[in-house]
Amino acid sequence: MEQTEYIEAVELYGNTIYRIAYQYCKNKNDAEDIVQNTFIKLFQTTKGFEDKEYLRRWLIRVAINEAKNLRVSFWKKRIFPMQEVKETEVYTFSNEESLTLYDTVMQLPKKYRIVVHLYYYEEYSIKEIADILQMKETTIQTQLMRARKKLKEMLKEAWEDEE
Repeated sequence: MEQTEYIEAVELYGNTIYRIAYQYCKNKNDAEDIVQNTFIKLFQTTKGFEDKEYLRRWLIRVAINEAKNLRVSFWKKRIFPMQEVKETEVYTFSNEESLTLYDTVMQLPKKYRIVVHLYYYEEYSIKEIADILQMKETTIQTQLMRARKKLKEMLKEAWEDEE
């Protein structure tokens, strides 16, 4: 990959990869490490990419694998965070409802959170998500359905608590 192509890929997809990594690990520093490792792999690859969409999917797949590798790494299993920091700097929100929805999505179990993120925030189709996550389309549909149900319940509880 030529240097100009690499720089263009980092500029185009850096934020997307960061948001996906953050969805997996819920930690700014770990997400940054995942992004860095993902783009190092891109730099080292000799693979040719047919188009930009194929490159984007490849980067997302690598980022997800990096997140999974980090989660099971020796280092991650042996450390404990000193404090949990709530970070919403990944996105900017135009209103309070969008912020509340994002916070609620972040509370979903990981398997639902990443599917919701790819479907609603990255606007991938179910077929594309299935390809990226290497899962069956029916599994993605089921996870989306269950995630929507959980979100509805969680938001209903939050709104009832406010009243």
